[in-house]
Amino acid sequence: MTDHAQPGASRAVVVCTGGGGTLPPTEALAGIPAGAFVVGADSGVDVARSLGWRVDLAVGDFDSVDPRTLADVEASGTRIERHPAAKDATDLELALEAAVALDPTEVVVVGGAAGRLDHLLGGLLALAGEALRSARVRALLGPARVHVVRDDVSFEGRPGELVTLLAVHGPAHGVTTEGLLYPLRGETLHPGSTRGVSNEMTVPSATVSLREGVVLAVLPGELGSHHLAAPTPRTAQET
Repeated sequence: MTDHAQPGASRAVVVCTGGGGTLPPTEALAGIPAGAFVVGADSGVDVARSLGWRVDLAVGDFDSVDPRTLADVEASGTRIERHPAAKDATDLELALEAAVALDPTEVVVVGGAAGRLDHLLGGLLALAGEALRSARVRALLGPARVHVVRDDVSFEGRPGELVTLLAVHGPAHGVTTEGLLYPLRGETLHPGSTRGVSNEMTVPSATVSLREGVVLAVLPGELGSHHLAAPTPRTAQET
């Protein structure tokens, strides 16, 4: 990705968030569209700068960003959108709202995955929110990748790599998979069910599609044990 973007120069928006821990590997970041507009959510400003990216917009209450980094980006021309500490949304959700205002076709969230569990869960639910319906949404969180599926999404990976499908905000109907060890054929996944946990890729590219609802396709960045032991596709998923 280039280190500078102008509003309107690209319809891809990158939202950098904190989270702590290891950042996504270089090969995962290489897939981010060139010229993407970069939004830093509080300490996500530090993340963006550590990756060598210019921050076009910084959003948050800025209680966790390094003050020196924030002052530096502000001096360089970054637009700052300040919010009070007592607010009704996380810094990430506010940054996603700012991203939506840019009318993007793609939103990529980049950060770590070692922070507070409640923030991580809240952020994942926000990715699947109605406000982002018109954009392709994915997240690179440490070694993990997350794809928001509203119609169909294809993704790359290693044979044997774990894939978990989680329905959010209601049942997901007509879920169909290609390239996974335990195929789903027009099935329904319900929120709160582990029916879609611990599937595995059998080929380097897999596809998840659905007729209605929203699914998070989570690739935690680890290999399972079933595909290599029994490479023949199954008819029922095991967890």
